[in-house]
Formats: sequence, structure tokens, C-alpha cells
Amino acid sequence: MALGGGDVGTLPGGPTDAASGVQDGQGVDLAPGGIPHQRHGGLTRVLVVDDHRTFAELLSLALDHQPDLMCVGHAHNSAEAFAAVPRVRPDVVLMDLRLPDQDGITTTAQLTRDYPELNVLILTAHASQLEIARAARSGASGFLAKDGVLSDVLEALRTARRGSLILPAGVLAAIAAQGSDERDAAHWGLTPRELEVLQLLGQGRDPRGIAKDLGVSLDTCRWYVKHILAKLGVHTQLEAVVVAARSGLIEVGR
Repeated sequence: MALGGGDVGTLPGGPTDAASGVQDGQGVDLAPGGIPHQRHGGLTRVLVVDDHRTFAELLSLALDHQPDLMCVGHAHNSAEAFAAVPRVRPDVVLMDLRLPDQDGITTTAQLTRDYPELNVLILTAHASQLEIARAARSGASGFLAKDGVLSDVLEALRTARRGSLILPAGVLAAIAAQGSDERDAAHWGLTPRELEVLQLLGQGRDPRGIAKDLGVSLDTCRWYVKHILAKLGVHTQLEAVVVAARSGLIEVGR
């Protein structure tokens, strides 16, 4: 990931040291001082789950340089993630797709089942069609490209807090390439406006942006999204986009 517009060595603050992330007795790196950060109003609390320790530590450092983001720790496998979540209480988990003990999608499914309010963004260099479909069912809030720039990651973490869908161009292209199972909007009982909202979701737009484009309130847009999910029989916006793309309802990424 090109953190800060360059490589990981150009992050503000320089290399991390022992004070930047202290490991507790269960192998989870906590906030400076070895204890979880306490909740502060207006801050999005982020747990980084990645087995590449240098990457995780540098990303954690970058998060703590943001006025509205706080890294509450980093875990290096799924077991550490399961131990960390109830203790450090993150708002968002940034989850690597590939972990040494269990893949990130399975870990995400277990976390979102146990903590329904938790937002999880899956970090990947490349996602296959099967992995996208699995992630959609896991409750993930979206994907992030591991070779993306830091500014995109930071904005995605902020957006995920609002329950929006995060899909980079590469993931949109993979969804678009999936085999079709043609079913029209009438089959799903979608109204023209709901279909319009669904198409915008397929372009990677969030409800706030969609509401602005359509000239409706954010609450109205969220009402449309809620009904779309119910009619498609899914639980997340990502899953709705996958189902709609496979049904030929929308053209993803356009």
C-alpha cells in the first residue's frame, strides 16, 4: 500500500518503536502504554488485523496522526482478533484477507455475527469472484485495495463508520465479470427509484452521496436501501450489489 502517497517508509513520524504498540499477554498489540485507549467523542476506533507486523504498525501510526481516527491496536491472526475486539471495542476492523490461522472472510463472518454493530473492511491485493461472494455473505462493509493510497484507506474507514459500501475499482470489475442469473426488477419487486439507488450502490457510491444526487434526504435514501436489502433477501449493501449484478439488474462500476 502506498501509504501517504509514497511507500510505507515515508509515513509521518518515522519508524515505529516499542512505544507505538505494546503487546499484551495474549499477543495483541494495544495502544501506547499497553492498555486500550478509552473512548473519546467523535473518534473512530480502528483495529488493524494483518500478519505483516511492519505494515500493521506503520498503518497504526498513520491512523493516530488523524484527528478523527484512533488505532486501538493490531492483531496478527484471527485468534488475536477475537481476543482483541471485546477488549478494545473498535468501531471498524481493517481485516487482511489472508491470515496465517484462518482466512479474513471467515474471521469477518464470526465477528459480525457476534458483534452486529461492528464494521469490517477487508484488505486485499486481489479478490476472486468466489471471495467477493463469500465476503458479501460475511457481513463485510466492503473491500480496500492493499496497493491503494493512504488517503483512500482513511476515507474508507470514516465512511464505514456510517454503514456505507466500500468497493474499489478492481472489486467492481470482478463483480461485473461474474456469470449472470437473469432476473428482472419485477421478479424482486423493486420500484424504479429502488433500482436507481441499487445502480448507484453498484457504482460504489455511499448513501450520503446517493441522497445528494437524487435530491432526497439521507434518511429517505437509507429507507430505500433498507427496502432493497429486504426485497433481495440479503443483509448488506455488498451482498445486494453481488446479487443484483448476477441477476443482470445493474451494470457494476458504470
